[in-house]
Amino acid sequence: MASRHKHLPRITYVLLVVFLAVLLTRGLGDTTRLLIASSLLMFACCWSSAIHLLGGRAALHFVLISVVLGWFSEQMGSSHGWFFGHYTYTDVLGPTLGDVPFVIPLMWFALTYIGYVIANLMVWQTPSDGLVPLGQTLVMSLLAAMIVTAYDLGADPYMVFVLKAWIMEKKDGGWFGETLQGFVGWMLVSFTIIVLFRLSLRKRASVAALPVARRHALVPLFIYGGNMVFQMVLGMPVETRTIAFFAMGLPLLAALCGFSRWKATT
Repeated sequence: MASRHKHLPRITYVLLVVFLAVLLTRGLGDTTRLLIASSLLMFACCWSSAIHLLGGRAALHFVLISVVLGWFSEQMGSSHGWFFGHYTYTDVLGPTLGDVPFVIPLMWFALTYIGYVIANLMVWQTPSDGLVPLGQTLVMSLLAAMIVTAYDLGADPYMVFVLKAWIMEKKDGGWFGETLQGFVGWMLVSFTIIVLFRLSLRKRASVAALPVARRHALVPLFIYGGNMVFQMVLGMPVETRTIAFFAMGLPLLAALCGFSRWKATT
């Protein structure tokens, strides 16, 4: 098993560097191709990181749960107004599966995985807490869902007003034109994905694919931090730039403090 995954850390770092480079390029002018490229790179980097930190089986379970539930929630939202309110995707995000751009379910995995790791580092000073009591499962899933939704506070207005990636039926929502119901949907869907993944660990606890060095747990933090900086520089309306700093910066800083106390296996 170790020999099969021996190149995994290097692959993850390469994907991270390329993702951050594409994110920087997006700052010079967002296009559909750059959006799709950054989404695919973020997904691939997070999956590679998850295999490394959680093991191949647990990582695959996380991907399947996230992609299936992410697509279902978005399809029901765009067609019936469930969870997030009524909205319609444009062609900005590329090819669709049903009504949903195919990159959107991939992003649900990437963001919930990042939220899972950051929450664990914040509270337990480890990227994965493995098999835990049900009460801890629920609380930690709620915390991770809040971390995911913190990203959306700035991302949603940017996607609507700058990129016009989707059109909301209700134009006068309580969050810079966005509906507050959308954030209820983000919390609910993120929580459900993460809690189902955590419950899957009760049958078989996650096992890292390789001995995990400390620097390996930084990958999700770099991705979250890169997105935070992007929102701080280019967020629209401009008020979301300050919101991104505090909403995303607080969990990121707490996770870095937890990371500094984490005792890795190598």
